[in-house]
Amino acid sequence: MPQVEITIGGRGFTVACQPGEEPYLESAAKLLDEEATGLANQAGRMPESKMLLMAGLMLADRTAGLEDKLSQAETYVRQVERRLSQTEAALAKARAEPEKVRVEVPVIPHGLVEMLAEMTARAEALAERVEKAGA
Repeated sequence: MPQVEITIGGRGFTVACQPGEEPYLESAAKLLDEEATGLANQAGRMPESKMLLMAGLMLADRTAGLEDKLSQAETYVRQVERRLSQTEAALAKARAEPEKVRVEVPVIPHGLVEMLAEMTARAEALAERVEKAGA
């Protein structure tokens, strides 16, 4: 079983791990050491056990926050995947039966078109009168 030398809070430790896990152990030890060093710099001298406890709790808090964000991201990904599947199914159906695809185009009623044309003509006539009166 491999032995890894790590330093936490300025103190060296020898820790055993499974073969191939050395980089992970060193990375975890580095995170713990950074937290412990930060605590020592802020709080001054404190008992080693308290410093390690506080550093571990700070890392656990950070990990819990990241797990919450990961859970939210996974939920969002599932929603997007579900919508994508629905869209792909609708697209496949539309491609398989193009004659059944119905596109509705809004139509302006003929009477409304005539009314708008008449209102436009009146507005233009009023504008001409105002222009002549001002000249």
